[in-house]
Amino acid sequence: MDRFSFLNAAHTAFFADLYDQYLQYPDSVEPSWRSFFQGFDFANEYNGSPVEQLSTAYANVPEASSQVSSQALEGVQKEFSVLRLIDAYRTHGHLLTKTNPLRDRQVEQPDLSIEKFGLTQADLTVRFEAAKQIFLPAATLQEILNKLQDVYCNHTGVEYKHIPNDTKVNWIANYFENNSNNFSADKKINILEKLIQASAFENFFHTKYVGQKRFSLEGLEATIPALDALIEAAAGRGVQEFVMGMAHRGRLNVLANIFDKPAKNIFTEFDGKDYFDVEESFDGDVKYHLGYTTVKETKNGKININLAPNPSHLETVGAVIEGVARAKQDKYFEDDFSKVLPIALHGDAAVAGQGIVYEIVQMSKLRAYQTGGTIHLVLNNQVGFTTNYKDARSGIYSTDVAKVVSAPIIHVNADDTEAAVKALIFALDYRMEFKEDVFVDFVGYRKYGHNEGDEPRFTQPILYKLISKHKNARNIYSGRLLEDQVINDDQITALEDKYKALLEENLSVAKSTEKATVIPFMQSEWQGYNIADRARMLQTFDTKVSKEDLVKVAEVITKLPEGKNYISKITKLIGDRYRMFNETDKLDWAMGELLAYGTLMLDGFDVRFTGQDVQRGTFSHRHAVVKTEDTEEEVTMLNELKDRKGQMRIYNSLLSEYAVLGYENGYAMTNPKALTIWEAQFGDFSNGCQIMIDQYITAGEDKWNTQNGIVMLLPHGYEHQGAEHSSARLERYLQMCANHNMYVANCTTPANHFHMMRRQMVTDFRKPLIVFSPKSLLRSPLAVSSISEFTDGAFQPVINDPIVTDKAAVKTLVFVTGKFYYELQTEKEKQGRTDIAFVRIEQLFPLPVEQLQAIIAEYPNVDDYVWAQEEPRNMGAYGYMLMNFDLVKFRLASPADASAPAAGSSVRSKARFAHAIAKVFDKNLK
Repeated sequence: MDRFSFLNAAHTAFFADLYDQYLQYPDSVEPSWRSFFQGFDFANEYNGSPVEQLSTAYANVPEASSQVSSQALEGVQKEFSVLRLIDAYRTHGHLLTKTNPLRDRQVEQPDLSIEKFGLTQADLTVRFEAAKQIFLPAATLQEILNKLQDVYCNHTGVEYKHIPNDTKVNWIANYFENNSNNFSADKKINILEKLIQASAFENFFHTKYVGQKRFSLEGLEATIPALDALIEAAAGRGVQEFVMGMAHRGRLNVLANIFDKPAKNIFTEFDGKDYFDVEESFDGDVKYHLGYTTVKETKNGKININLAPNPSHLETVGAVIEGVARAKQDKYFEDDFSKVLPIALHGDAAVAGQGIVYEIVQMSKLRAYQTGGTIHLVLNNQVGFTTNYKDARSGIYSTDVAKVVSAPIIHVNADDTEAAVKALIFALDYRMEFKEDVFVDFVGYRKYGHNEGDEPRFTQPILYKLISKHKNARNIYSGRLLEDQVINDDQITALEDKYKALLEENLSVAKSTEKATVIPFMQSEWQGYNIADRARMLQTFDTKVSKEDLVKVAEVITKLPEGKNYISKITKLIGDRYRMFNETDKLDWAMGELLAYGTLMLDGFDVRFTGQDVQRGTFSHRHAVVKTEDTEEEVTMLNELKDRKGQMRIYNSLLSEYAVLGYENGYAMTNPKALTIWEAQFGDFSNGCQIMIDQYITAGEDKWNTQNGIVMLLPHGYEHQGAEHSSARLERYLQMCANHNMYVANCTTPANHFHMMRRQMVTDFRKPLIVFSPKSLLRSPLAVSSISEFTDGAFQPVINDPIVTDKAAVKTLVFVTGKFYYELQTEKEKQGRTDIAFVRIEQLFPLPVEQLQAIIAEYPNVDDYVWAQEEPRNMGAYGYMLMNFDLVKFRLASPADASAPAAGSSVRSKARFAHAIAKVFDKNLK
């Protein structure tokens, strides 16, 4: 009796289903069948003949002991071969797609011939039950191949088999294999209308503004109908907010045809007209960097859509829009992040080349930064400025970074407008289903050079010869609809004429308009907040709190929750806080800081705080979050406040500065009622996010008329720890100060830090606040404050010498900032000097000139004015003070010029430091 006879009792479809189950969940298959399939795969791997493969497989099945015909054996084997063929198309089919509209793809193509899978030409007419795996009835091999090639090798390529989650893989396979997605005639006409608008917009500008930069969308016009369809579909899925970030390529087209920005406003910007009704200090930005917010009417209801302003620095805005989205989610939709949809538009060269993209993608699943999934759309024009794609990346695709988080990737031929629309609808469906990122790659081209005045044939003559002969997407799609009799020529002409007339009308209005209009970004979020000038910034604001509120906050930060176990060190630390507040009345820096946050939460403000190690604090001082010893349960102590109206969200960040600061910038730009803080692990690490500081934080108000209350805490101070842990580069921030763009402070007491942080929220305006925060002062017994300084005081931009009793005896008046004051005061006491006084400048910008003038007048006999700093002469605030402090002529006491901020040798560093201190007390010392 043949040992394979048991196979006669089963239909081949059973084997197909069972084998598919084995491939996905091997342990779910009965052991004898699992052994069978393992033998089958082993034999296939070593290219045995069909009979040899089955013999090897069946040898592992002890129950197999009866007769089966060789024909049945071959049939079963071929069913498995078809399954393997299907899996190969799912895995590698994207490499065989026709996604490049200009030329054949230049990638190594996989061998998906049927012969490789043990099938022959004779099998093309054989019907296989395995067809049911791709939602066909039992079908011939040729029919199976036709469907696989149509789904996986046509104008859309799908990368998803890298995803290590069977539920997601199966969902994607089912989506494409069981979804025809045929559009109605009306939908096709709507797609064509948006495509006509995209094309006509570019043509209009090309003729009316000859040679002007606009960074045309031509070659990727399908973007407009695809985004339009995405917004419509998103509104239907319950999305209420749409947050987009994109670079300059196609931005004006998107503003006009997706965001409905009046074309007349764009025309006035092209005419270079000055701004209407905006103060002199507003400089504005180029037209393809400006943001926009509007409410869009869709067939499924209204949706609020936002396009964030951005600089020329590619991909920076990707981090910003994630912060914008999260701020909206935290504020309005904390229980359902899906209602806010971030979408990031990338260029192919930028998404592959800019490291910040990796950082942003890496953030996507972290609790501090997740936004419920972002749709990433790559506008792939196959060239970066003048650089060919082969010189722009090492991988096959520009989108390979998506695999970091196992996101699916859809590649689309941008000449196939319907395929582009379907790809973005898939992206939406996937994001709504799994709350994760998805990438879509529109492969098109760039009709002109990097800008319209550039000559691309210098560097890509062959490519641009192809482009010059290529029919655009509008003509391709209209021709298809004409051929299918969905529309006629008269209807197409009517659509074109209607849009061109609208543009002509807007141009006429623009020509008669004297000035350009600046429309604030997210204006609804900023009702009641007005941009403040320098005089307003220098006013004193009421930041004191009642003793009752201070006690409420102190109670939750000086006692650990009961019934939980904590390590002994945290128990002691919290006990020390209790004694500070209730016994000694000497509150340290951590107490002052936490009291500020807690009282703001009582007032109704949220606190968002991120950075590396911020929960504990780099220097183990903050402990805003404590963990139980046995379970590591996190307790955010300030959220234990019973009467709080705000919430503290404090997270340790990933090891990134650039993307994280960009994210927090976006958050602060969106929610003026949240104190948004980013702390650098050490202050000098902020140079890892210099682009965000230069382009957004210090210049955003001036360029885009936006407000932003972000706080940057930058640990700064010379404690002889070397070049990288000493200076937060105070000089760089002061160099960027102008008009009324931000606050820069270097405080010396916990109470002053308390009032400064509260001032950030109690005003009716928002400015970035750059704080050069202390390290050694965190535990210094000198840097303490009493409770009365919190309940009765206010922020002091300048602190006069509190120790001098006889001001007439003072001959030397020293101006200083930060913790250097304490070293100088210690030396003064050591020398027993009474003829010297120290004035602490706590706020360096805006410089409180009037207060300084008044203090100077209090010392009538001074003949020696000094600016003292611990930083080298060419660093720190010295250069800034020379430019801005002209009330007196002063000499400098500091270390000498240096290339590095500090010496690596602690001995050398201490010697230089001591010499700088000595200069303060001896004006003849050089």
